[in-house]
Amino acid sequence: MKRPHWPSRLPIDPYIVLLIGTVGLAALLPARGTAAHVASGASTAAIAFLFFLYGARLSTREALDGLKHWRLHVTVLACTFVVFPLLGLAARGLVPAVLTQPLYQGLLFLTLVPSTIQSSIAFTSIARGNVPAAICAGSFSSLVGIVLTPLLAAVLLGNRGGGFSAHSLVTIVLQLLVPFAAGQVLRPWIGRFVARHRKVLGLVDRGAILLVVYTAFSEGMVRGIWHQVSPARLGALLGVEAVLLAVMLALTWYGTRALGFGRADRVAIQFAGSKKSLASGLPMASVLFGAQASLAVLPLMLFHQMQLMVCAVIAKRRSHDPEARQEATPVEVGYARD
Repeated sequence: MKRPHWPSRLPIDPYIVLLIGTVGLAALLPARGTAAHVASGASTAAIAFLFFLYGARLSTREALDGLKHWRLHVTVLACTFVVFPLLGLAARGLVPAVLTQPLYQGLLFLTLVPSTIQSSIAFTSIARGNVPAAICAGSFSSLVGIVLTPLLAAVLLGNRGGGFSAHSLVTIVLQLLVPFAAGQVLRPWIGRFVARHRKVLGLVDRGAILLVVYTAFSEGMVRGIWHQVSPARLGALLGVEAVLLAVMLALTWYGTRALGFGRADRVAIQFAGSKKSLASGLPMASVLFGAQASLAVLPLMLFHQMQLMVCAVIAKRRSHDPEARQEATPVEVGYARD
């Protein structure tokens, strides 16, 4: 019997360690009073800067060129913004026996977040799939998610998500959409600078996400909301997320075969359609959930690391498929930014 082929090293993302450390810092030294106001203002500015960078990085021309493979992109978008949310709504039956209402809200929000870009490309490359399709699919998902995720949150979470209102909508437009649009408009002039300094700017936007996490979890500590979570509930949440990921991985692989996609396209759809972006989800949760953001992002943080570990194993096994004839192009990836 042939032994399973495991990757030599699972991608235990160092950035996840930093995120956990940031949560620990917020638990021990939460920002209070004036410090909380300063941290909140800095977090707001950081979120705006993050989405400005997203706009500056996204190549509109590449995205338009990718429309030629529209069936694949529609399939990925359907998995991300239709199938995932439907599964999230189905999980409502687990409240309160398995999940608390706040944890369920975070789980439902997780299902509304756009797909990843960098890790989808990396795993597609390792598995010898359609890398250009993965690039376009991830970019489309991120672009659509900037608008669609808040709208879906308004419909599916409503006031339960932290008070979605006309004021929240204005905040989303000013804090997310306007900076993103500004980045797109200025891309012809700053695109090369952003590309040349992508490593430095990558550190900047990761630092911005850490600030967002610290602010959200500090506010949660001050308000005492962490007393609502027990180790048993966290274990139950992990189990639910494992089932959610397994269902999406199965649907994106076997379902796309039924739709007539070739192997290379199925690989791209599986990795782009089964994952959720931590980098996009954290800032959005901060805007949408306010004081409840710390619990809202917990399911996303756990799911993020789970998807990396599981997809690393799958990608390595896919690379040994007999029909995998296309050689993958190595891709430099920063996992945590997804």
